[in-house]
Amino acid sequence: MNCPRCDSPTAILETRKADAGALRRRRECSSCGHRFTTYERAVPDALEVIKRDGKRQPFNRDKLLASLNRAAHKRALDPRKLVLLVDGVEGEIRNSGGEMGAARIADLCLEGLRNLDHGAYLQFAGTLPDAARSES
Repeated sequence: MNCPRCDSPTAILETRKADAGALRRRRECSSCGHRFTTYERAVPDALEVIKRDGKRQPFNRDKLLASLNRAAHKRALDPRKLVLLVDGVEGEIRNSGGEMGAARIADLCLEGLRNLDHGAYLQFAGTLPDAARSES
């Protein structure tokens, strides 16, 4: 991995296990001495989202996390809690055979946000199409 500041090679100073099977690595640039942390996660089997029209698309955890971050915008909510929520949703998809409907994913996100922050919950619920919303 190259340094984000000067694009020179880096050395690994320390490796630890992080949440959800990821590796946390402390790195140091050999040129400028900048230290930073990276997280490595194995690429698991492909997970799929079944859209309302029946089409399938790959599950994108970054896309889901971005939508949750938009809902929690200007809220006093620790971003790490949103990452844990996405980890939980991803685990549910994996446990259900690797595919899940978009409406069910939205419901899981709503359940998690309801427990974390009511304002973020309302913001996220407001962005969902009526067909995807369940009685909450």
